[in-house]
This record gives sequence, C-alpha cells and structure tokens, in this order.
Amino acid sequence: MRPARVQLANCGLGSGVVVCRTCLIRQQAWELVMQPMNEVPFETSLAEYAEDMLDACTRCGKCVEACPSVEPAGISRTTKSEDIIGGILELVRTGNGPEASRKWAQSCMRSGACIKACSYGVNPRFLLSMARLGIAKSDNELAERRRRGVERYRDGSRGVNVLSRLQLDADVLERLGQRSASVATPVETPDFVFYTGCNVLKTPHIALLALDIMDALGVSYQVMGGPSHCCGILQLKSGDAEMAGRMGSSTMEKLSHSNSGQVISWCPSCYVQYTETILPTVERQHGSRPFEMNPFMRFLGDRLAQLKPHLQRRVEMRVALHRHPGVAGVVEAAAEILTAVPGIELVDLNQPAVGLQSVDVGALPKYKRELQLMELEAARDAGVDALVAVYHSDHRELCAHERDWPFRIMNILEVVGESMGLHRHDRYKELKIMQDADQIVADCSDLIAKHSLDPGSARDVVVKVLLGDQPLPLRRGAPPETRAGGLEPS
Repeated sequence: MRPARVQLANCGLGSGVVVCRTCLIRQQAWELVMQPMNEVPFETSLAEYAEDMLDACTRCGKCVEACPSVEPAGISRTTKSEDIIGGILELVRTGNGPEASRKWAQSCMRSGACIKACSYGVNPRFLLSMARLGIAKSDNELAERRRRGVERYRDGSRGVNVLSRLQLDADVLERLGQRSASVATPVETPDFVFYTGCNVLKTPHIALLALDIMDALGVSYQVMGGPSHCCGILQLKSGDAEMAGRMGSSTMEKLSHSNSGQVISWCPSCYVQYTETILPTVERQHGSRPFEMNPFMRFLGDRLAQLKPHLQRRVEMRVALHRHPGVAGVVEAAAEILTAVPGIELVDLNQPAVGLQSVDVGALPKYKRELQLMELEAARDAGVDALVAVYHSDHRELCAHERDWPFRIMNILEVVGESMGLHRHDRYKELKIMQDADQIVADCSDLIAKHSLDPGSARDVVVKVLLGDQPLPLRRGAPPETRAGGLEPS
C-alpha cells in the first residue's frame, strides 16, 4: 500500500487551514507505520478486533431487548435474550449457532439501538456483521464468496454508472468526481474530502446540492466517490473479508488527503463500514487511523450558525421528516436544520424510526412495506406539504409515491437549497414517475448517445434498478416487468 499523506490532527476545520508542526510530525509517523514490512493481514486484524469485542461481551442480552428487529423477525419471545446474544458469539467464532441467533443476525436493520443499550463498550451491530460474515464463511467456500462479491460489485457499479449518465453530462459527472480529475492531486490540499459513496450518484441532485451548500459556506473540499472508491461493503456482505479489506483500504488511502484529517461522508453504509470495520482494523494494524469521518448532516448541523445567514428565502411548507436513527446525531441535526429554515413547520408523524437507511429495513421486507404505508398515510392525515427524507435510498424508494399522494417527496437538501436560492432538478423522480422503461430510455436518448451507452443495456438498468427499486408498490400498480427487492445497501 502506498503511504497515506494525511493530517491526523484537527489543526483547523474551516477554510484557510494552516498546517501546524504537530500535524506534520504525526503525518510522518503515519507514513512510517503504513510501510508494508511484516504487515499483519487485514482479515487477521479484523478477527483479532472482533475477538476482543467478544471477550468484552457479558452476554447480558440488553442489546437484544433494545433491538427493533426482534419482533418483526418473528423470533420467539420464549427465547432468552442472553441465549440469543450467546449464539451470536458462536456465529462470529465458528459460523454455527442457534436458529434464533442466526435469524437475528440476518434481520439486522442496523438501527443502532443495540449500541446505546450496551454498558460495556461493545458494538453489537458490528458483532452482528461479523456473525453474518461467519455464516457466509461457513456456508460457502472462498471461491464462491469471492465470485458473489465480484458479481455484486459489478451489478452495483453498472446501476450507478448507467443511472448517473442518464441524468448528467460529462462536466457535471466530473464535478462529482466521476472522471480522471477525481484521482488527480489538487493544486492545493483541500480542508476536507467529501466522500459521496456510490449510490447517491443515482440521485445526483442530492450530491450536487451538498456541494452547492458547501460552496456557499466557503468550504474547501475535494469530491471522491463512485464505484472506484468502494468501501468494501459488498465484499463483506458476500463473506470475503480479505477483499473487503483491500477495497476499503485502497479507498481509505485515496481519502487521506486533507488539511483537517476529516472526511465528510454522505452515505450511511459507507460511514458504518469505515467507522465500525475498516478504520478500527487499520488502527489495530498500524497504531493509528488516517482520518476521522463525519456525516454530512452532522457537519452541516455543526455549522448551523454559519448556515443561517444564507437561509434568506421563506419556504412556507408543513413538512414531516422521514427518520432513520442508525447514525447517531443525524436525525437530530436534520430536524434542527429544517426548523432553521424560515417558514418551515416540522410535524412529528409519531411513526417508528428504525434502520440505518431505507434500504437496510429491507432485511425485513414485509415490515418495511408496512412501515412505508403507515408513514404515507400518517403524512396524508397530518396534511403535510412534503415528506422530507435525508438519505438517497430513502428518496429512491419513496419519491414515485408522490404521484399517488397529496404531498411532495423531497430530500432535505432541496428544502435547504430553496431557502438559499439553490436549485437542482430531481431528474430521478421525474423519470421514475413515468413508470415506463421505453419512455424513459427515449427521454434520455441524447445522453445515451453522448455517453455511448447501449440503449438495450440502459433499458435493462432502468427496469431492474430504477423501476425495480420500489418496495411498496405504487397505488395504481406498476408495470409487470418491474420487481422489488434484491438491491444492495447504500
């Protein structure tokens, strides 16, 4: 691995960062420890990290009791929570364990309630991830796990690349880091790296609004993301920890170039993958980590005083916030930002808030459909003007319902942008509401030609990835060729 050049100390978090002597010393130390001499393999360090957490677990079962997945997963109430978590420890170590524990691991929505419930510094969400890894390793040989990881990565990349190109020309793609400029070293090291992850590029208006807002705040950043900057989650889900480590570590090195030692992340799946798996394992390997990661909503919430003077236009809307609590502080920051927008009335629909983002609730498909329908009905009954979501997968799954309900489906950055005089057209929603693959392809024919896409392949992606991303069917039905489910997180 090429040594990472990064500032590990927060010598400054705004524009005009001056790199201090302490940062330079720490950078040199990081470069030394990143030398590959006698490096412990990632998978070995990951297993050791997991074992330390297993040793710290008291098997009290509080994490099971706090988890919102247990009941909808159909786990018997007669099964003791202590036995369920005990079985998770077995699954992590051997890949074999009680059925109730296996079911719990597979039904994890990554809500994070288990983390708050633990008094011993254990991260049960991470242990559930390691339990799923153990199950995958027990069920399949490495060659098959690797094949599945490659297939998932290929399919995911194809969806991202095609859908983004159906909406954006080359110049805008470049701004989102999707051309050679994304790997070029900037003339001046930015204060921050803005890490989009992969799948927000399917709904590029969201990512572009994030950049527009940072520009207005005077934030210096470099954009990185897309399939070439994968966090390794697809490989880990397939049971290939070694390849997940390689992919995640390669991207980690690319992200390690900022004055602040801070990466602003958009995708919650990437955030959890790095903060709970990749960075702790790398820290165990090398004694330190190259950066800290901060979700964009928390980043923006921390700068609310700086943001407020830019919120000049009144946005007279009664809105409800679609909530996922998986990353601590994000929902709270989003609510605070919304209420800072002049004219916004924020309504609490009193609906369950579970999961890392909408796609993660897909671990329990029936439960997910029930939750989405209940929320849409509650939004209608509350008379809201808009149901506002934070994450890209939330928007993908909900936006077409705007056709059938008396309110808009929006991303929070659209609301903030409207108050700031910023606008990005939601082409994704426009296309999805068409509900006709042939019409969508025809409407995108100019960009299909510009990007030299095969129309047949583009249509296939439209059917499977754009129209197929619809867990709760639209009220008037959907074309028979569309299908729900089977999509990867993020």
